[in-house]
Amino acid sequence: MNTALLLIDVQQSFKHRPYWSEADVPAFLARCNALVAGAAAAGVPVVQVFHTDAGPASEPFSPASGLIRPLDGLAPYDPAVTIHKHRHSALAGTELSIWLRERGIRRLIVAGIRTEQCCETTTRHASDEGFEVDYVTEATLTFDMRTPAGTVLTAAQIQERTATVLAGRFATLCTVEEALARAA
Repeated sequence: MNTALLLIDVQQSFKHRPYWSEADVPAFLARCNALVAGAAAAGVPVVQVFHTDAGPASEPFSPASGLIRPLDGLAPYDPAVTIHKHRHSALAGTELSIWLRERGIRRLIVAGIRTEQCCETTTRHASDEGFEVDYVTEATLTFDMRTPAGTVLTAAQIQERTATVLAGRFATLCTVEEALARAA
């Protein structure tokens, strides 16, 4: 089965959001870099996905901001294709699904920013479109969030919740090494 790695929204824009925290970034980047390097070594295409929104240069997701570029610390790599999305799912309103199907790709490895937002949404969408998805939680990043009731969910709790709702229904949860082995 042909596989592609979707590296979702690992971009400098996030460093300019009020919720940004460096706490989990070193571990996240280490796992992303291992995943990208392993994919490149195995001949697995890496799809670079960036989130963009219209707006002035002061908006970090606007192309005018100059922040639609890889997150500092992400090792340089040659993407097979770069997708610019405007919605949470990398498959919604982009040419990604067509690009994948034209290449016979049936399995996707998902990693990136934010765990519960664009990574989870893309995973669910891909599953609904018939792709097999390997979700690499350790290569996703999110941030603490306040619930409507006012309590704080930690980034670790959000990752656990996302893993729980995806596992066995929308994706196979994998470590970096497991995802790469399954792609071989």
